[in-house]
Amino acid sequence: MSDTQSAATNTSAAPISIDQIGVIVVDHGSRRPESNDMLLEVVRLFMEQTDYRVVEPAHMELAEPTIAQAFDKCVERGAKVVVCNPYFLLPGRHWNQDIPDLVAAAAAKHPGIKWMVTAPLGLNVKLPAVMDDAIQHCLSRVQGNAEECPACAGTGKCQLHEVPA
Repeated sequence: MSDTQSAATNTSAAPISIDQIGVIVVDHGSRRPESNDMLLEVVRLFMEQTDYRVVEPAHMELAEPTIAQAFDKCVERGAKVVVCNPYFLLPGRHWNQDIPDLVAAAAAKHPGIKWMVTAPLGLNVKLPAVMDDAIQHCLSRVQGNAEECPACAGTGKCQLHEVPA
């Protein structure tokens, strides 16, 4: 049992008001600033489409803001419960160990603040629709019927390839 697991408690007593919740959307982090900047757009969209008022981006490694910085900011903004949502597709070591350990270390500076790490995105029934949207957009792009998406903009990657006969 890890330190993170031994410190876990199941507190299902009082309901939690959305005004008390801080959300950290965490990705892996990259050496490419363009990739890190995309997380800011994800957070912006998340805030536009939900009622959470305290939402902070974080990178697990390689870039700032870190999970600790985002956790501190959530608490400074009034969060009593911090929910770390991994912007990852599938569970793995980062979700199972690294992120919980980083969140636990950040939480240790804030006695009385509750926290949790949610599941990654991978088994969400809405993801096939998101995947289909991306596929349809890219196919439209290569047919000249759509602009480049933010992920491909300026990279030249949105194109069909053909093996010569």
